[in-house]
Amino acid sequence: MTGESDLSWHIANSIVDEGFDMTICQEMKVDHGLTVPLNLMWPGHKYGHVKVIPVCINCEQYPMPQPRRTFELGKAIGRAVASYDKDINVVVFGTGGMSHQLDGERAGFINRAFDIDCLDKLVSDPEALTKYTNIDLVEQGGAQAVELNMLIAMRGTLLGKVTELHRNYHAPISNTGSGLMLLEHEMPT
Repeated sequence: MTGESDLSWHIANSIVDEGFDMTICQEMKVDHGLTVPLNLMWPGHKYGHVKVIPVCINCEQYPMPQPRRTFELGKAIGRAVASYDKDINVVVFGTGGMSHQLDGERAGFINRAFDIDCLDKLVSDPEALTKYTNIDLVEQGGAQAVELNMLIAMRGTLLGKVTELHRNYHAPISNTGSGLMLLEHEMPT
């Protein structure tokens, strides 16, 4: 898979103009956060034709951006894509864990009710998710629940009316709940 130079530079310049300090890489190894969704969309690793623009959000080490900031980043990316002067199709993946904690005293922790509430709010009331702090996310969803910031940023990119086309949620016996949603949006005119 390759990058999309023209659109990525347009996005980078647009979001820097909106006050976001970005690190821009010319080459980047990607992980399961991108390859798993690509393989779900194009099974058998048949996604070599897809051009990607990975946007990485720090969910590992202090200081991490708060949900409000990641939502605003998503909206800035959405505005940049909307202002791009070429007619292209764009798919935005938001990947990351929901409630889960991989180690420590609460290892294996899953809060199904919290996960379902977050999925509901991603569709109908994303602003409600921005009221959480990262500490709230950890308290309600475990140490790795800050990965919800990636889903919140994705939702920010959808500027118009959003319709949920599909949802699946599964909480296995161990480690992490798993959710999948397909959202469609109408760009505002």
